[in-house]
Amino acid sequence: MVFISSNNNIINNNINNNNNNNNNLSDDESNYKINMDDFSPEYFELESFNFSSGKKLKSLPVEYFTIGTPILDDQRHINNAIIFLHGWGGDCGSIRRINEIIGPKKPLDTKKFFIISITTLGSPNSASPSVMNLGSKFPDYSIEDMVKFQIDFLKSKFNIIHVKGIIGNSMGGFEALTWAAKYPEYMDFLISLVSTYKVAGHNYALFKFMNRIIESDCEYNNGNYSKPLKKSLALANESMYPFGLSKEYYYTLDNNEIDDYMKEMRDEAIEEWDANDVVYRNNASTSYNIEDIISNIKAKTLIVAINQDQYFPPDLDAIPMSEKIKNSEIIIYDSMMGHIGTHEIIKIENELEYFLKQFK
Repeated sequence: MVFISSNNNIINNNINNNNNNNNNLSDDESNYKINMDDFSPEYFELESFNFSSGKKLKSLPVEYFTIGTPILDDQRHINNAIIFLHGWGGDCGSIRRINEIIGPKKPLDTKKFFIISITTLGSPNSASPSVMNLGSKFPDYSIEDMVKFQIDFLKSKFNIIHVKGIIGNSMGGFEALTWAAKYPEYMDFLISLVSTYKVAGHNYALFKFMNRIIESDCEYNNGNYSKPLKKSLALANESMYPFGLSKEYYYTLDNNEIDDYMKEMRDEAIEEWDANDVVYRNNASTSYNIEDIISNIKAKTLIVAINQDQYFPPDLDAIPMSEKIKNSEIIIYDSMMGHIGTHEIIKIENELEYFLKQFK
């Protein structure tokens, strides 16, 4: 294991001596960002999908977004694909979190990589209980099912059978790590952003608590509700508020600001969430544990963690995980934004370039 810190002068000096890409950028290239105003996801329909439970669905929608330049090998397979996997409440548009490292001559160089961001199984607007109008009849699924769903999509839509790399943020990291452990030859590299190899401790308790809030709603009826469960969904989302940012950040806010932010979270859940979608996704998360197979990972692995992350503190998640993955590297940086501090991933741009240049 190699330990890298954004505050480590030796590593930074090595990186700075070997990474001078920005010196050759035009003004347009150096200021390049994904224009989310023009963000337009695409849609594909999987003919069928077999769940690990043995159940099968037909005609499953998949939402996705691509950016970059596909390169084909002699067999007409795309050989430069990088897959981005979003977090618990995200979708394919969540790639905006890392848009500052995407573009020409940036770590995720769009002239050298073809980046595919996928809305995963169970998340709108891909196949989920609400999207397919199946409610509680939608099959239970696991993190491994989410991985297989994306493998099937990549083969069906793009004829992809191997990818350059996979980047997973938070819950997307669950998928990326499972993918690398279950299908170790599928990728050359893996980047885990603020994630872990098993759901335990207060994360397990929080997922369970959210489900208890929803399932205790008198209108829930074992998932067979006839109208949106606005109150319980609002409370479930509100329960997540104290953990998304750093403890220090919350103390910079006055109480009125906290009230406003909590109201925003309630409103978001009321307007955008579905109860079965949440319950199913939480059930998949609480069953996530790859500790017994994590040593199967062969891909070159970079683990990115944030010191102030309340969901996945580095000493409890990233550091133990790095010790379980052979030849993995780890970057830990500071962000007052805590778990959502991947919005500040530009802080480790040089370190990411140092890792990714071997795959360009």
